Order: sequence, then C-alpha cells, then structure tokens
Amino acid sequence: MSSALPDLKLLRIFASVVRNQGFAAAQQELNLSTSAISTYMSQLESLLGVALCHRGRGGFSLTGKGELFHQETLRMLAELHDFERYAASLKGELRGTLNLGVLDSTVSDPALPLADIIGAYTQEHPAVHLHLAVLSPAELQLGLLDNRLDLAIGAFSVRTSGLVYQALYKEQHWLYCSDRHPLYTQTRIPAEVIAQQRMVGRGYWSQSELARHGFKQSAATVESMEAQLILVLSGAYIGYLPEHHAQHWVERKRLKVLLPNTFGYQAPFTTAIRRGRSREPLIQSFRDRIKVQAGKQPTAPTAPEKPPAA
Repeated sequence: MSSALPDLKLLRIFASVVRNQGFAAAQQELNLSTSAISTYMSQLESLLGVALCHRGRGGFSLTGKGELFHQETLRMLAELHDFERYAASLKGELRGTLNLGVLDSTVSDPALPLADIIGAYTQEHPAVHLHLAVLSPAELQLGLLDNRLDLAIGAFSVRTSGLVYQALYKEQHWLYCSDRHPLYTQTRIPAEVIAQQRMVGRGYWSQSELARHGFKQSAATVESMEAQLILVLSGAYIGYLPEHHAQHWVERKRLKVLLPNTFGYQAPFTTAIRRGRSREPLIQSFRDRIKVQAGKQPTAPTAPEKPPAA
C-alpha cells in the first residue's frame, strides 16, 4: 500500500458507491457521471494497491479487503463529521448538516408541529443545513445505526439495540372503512364480522402485531400511511389510519370509524438517536426545540367524545 493517505473526496465517493450499491445508482447523490465515478474509484484502488470492488455484468459487490476498508471508511468519516461539528461549536455558532428522518403523514399531526419546529430551529441556527427524509420505521433505525441520519422521529414497534429512544406522545389510530365499502352503511356490526374483512397491513408489522390489532391476516400490504389511505378509500379494504390523517376524509363523510372501543390503539412516538451521540450540539439543540414546541400541544391525540359507531 502506498504511504500516501487517500483524499477525503475519494473516500466519500467510495462510501456513496457502496451505499447505493453501484456506480450508476450513485450518480444522482454524487452529481457525477459513471465514467467520472469509475475514474475516482480506480484512483483510490491504485493509491491503496488493492481491489475494493467487483463491477461488471455480475453486478456490484465488495471484495474481502473492500469490506474491511469500507467499515474503516465509515468510522473515519463519522469521526471527522463529529470533529467538524465540535470545531464549529467552539465559535458559539452551530454549523454543519443535520440529517433528520421522520415517518410519513406527520404534517397533519397537531401533537408534533414539525413545520413550526423546523422553522424556529432554522431561524435560531441559520448556518445549519437541514436534510429531511421521510422513511419507514425500519429505514429510520437503519439510517441512525449507519450514521446517515442524526435524529429520527417516529413510532417504533420493534426497537433496535444501539439506539436511544425518548418518549414524545401517543398517536391515536382508528380502524376505518370508506363510503364505498359494504360496512359503511351498516350499524351494530359484531367485531367478528369486522375481523373477517379484507384489511390492509403494514410491511413492518409482524404477525403477532397484526394479531394484536385484531386480525389473523392482511389482504394487502403498504409501507406508508399515504398508500394505506388510498387502499382504504378504494372501498376494497378496511385499515388503520392515524386520526389526524383521516380527519379530512371523515369530515367529508368519505371514511367512518369501525367499532372504536374494540379496534382503536395508540402508537407511542419517540425521538431516536444512536447511542453516544446525545451530546452532539446539532442533535441536542434540535431535541431541545422539539421539547419546547411539542409541549404546547396535547400530550396525546384526543379521541372524539362520541366516535362514529359501526
């Protein structure tokens, strides 16, 4: 191996290529052509004196030494990122990029005024670049573990070791059908009948969690609340939705709650960060802002006094 250290640009390109599993897939993130990425990767391999990856008709994959070098690259880039933040904090002004991840459909949630939180945060720290990603619970936690995300907000039914969770509030969910579904016009529907309907499950629900919500199986699967709403509105399925997300359609008599005393549940929302990162200035300042803004709202979504009866 050459005694010269690799340029940071080469390391960041290498990390992006691995993250995107190929040169072509990394083009958009790096804003480089595949030929340019290939040239930079060849420079890095030449500098190191080892092959880092296989590319060609068989697809992209790392070599054994490439796997080891990738682990060290991620570790070093994370430490450098932390050091840059620390150096900026010495000046008394927060700088750098805050990578924030949230679940979808939070924009209508009164318990988490995220737009207000971000607005106040950026006004207080104008030099901070915010990167916001909307992801599934599993993707949020994975992003925290590999340092692609600094902080995540969501409901995590399965929690991951290595992360620290801080409770925020509970999001109310009801079971809904649309005005196109046969149950919409019926009253006094037994729970057994509802449990036999075609329902929409979530890709991140385990079989045991599905059972906790009153169903043995699902007839469709989604990864987001937007997709869930579409399928429920179709009239072909029933499904759980956050109360705040469904309210617009309830008011227009497009959705109805089914047997709320039996099928409603609350999803505990938390912030999540990687263990050991809680004292980083960017993360700590945003968590403090969440506490201030979210504290102005009810601690949990308020159920209607008389939920529509099935």
